[in-house]
Amino acid sequence: MATSTRGRIDKRQAILGGAFAVFARLGYAQACVQDIADEAGVAKPTVYNHMTDKATLFRHAVEAASQAALDARIGALAPLADPGDDLAGVLEDVAHALLRLHTDERSCALKRLLYSEITRFPDILGVVTGSGPHHLTQALADRLARLALSGRLRAADPDLAAEQFLALLLGPLEARSRLGTRPISDTELHDMARATVCTFMRAWGQKTP
Repeated sequence: MATSTRGRIDKRQAILGGAFAVFARLGYAQACVQDIADEAGVAKPTVYNHMTDKATLFRHAVEAASQAALDARIGALAPLADPGDDLAGVLEDVAHALLRLHTDERSCALKRLLYSEITRFPDILGVVTGSGPHHLTQALADRLARLALSGRLRAADPDLAAEQFLALLLGPLEARSRLGTRPISDTELHDMARATVCTFMRAWGQKTP
């Protein structure tokens, strides 16, 4: 029984991953269920056993990709649990990791699908934002609150500090990437991360005597 359930979950994940890859490559209108089945390595009827129609499959595929992106971004905050003596350096590493995740292929594909399919699926914005920025902000605020309690930051309002950190980091991204159409070099991402942390620490870092 457990093996059967595990197999069904694995097939569902393969279908959602394959669907997202096909939708990202072809767009909703041009994608067909057979392409998705081929991408997922399953039979076409298996896709319909898990999803009733293409529209439902699209929504679930976008939701799964959005959640996976959020999980990766929250995972990038892990070094803040124990930053050691070089808090600014660790913040810079975290900022760089977040920038890379926000500019990876999955994130860019999510943006393209959101921009291109919003009129066909007006509810898709809610699907994406349901696994979106506020969850990352809350997770970062929790890490900053712990750093403030240990005397590493002056963050009397960790929610505001987290909001400002992410605004400094991600605010310039759309313009620099031209809405995700221009690749940004890793050197430029490092420069953006460094600038963010420099400004953030001036506002929220502990003042040295």
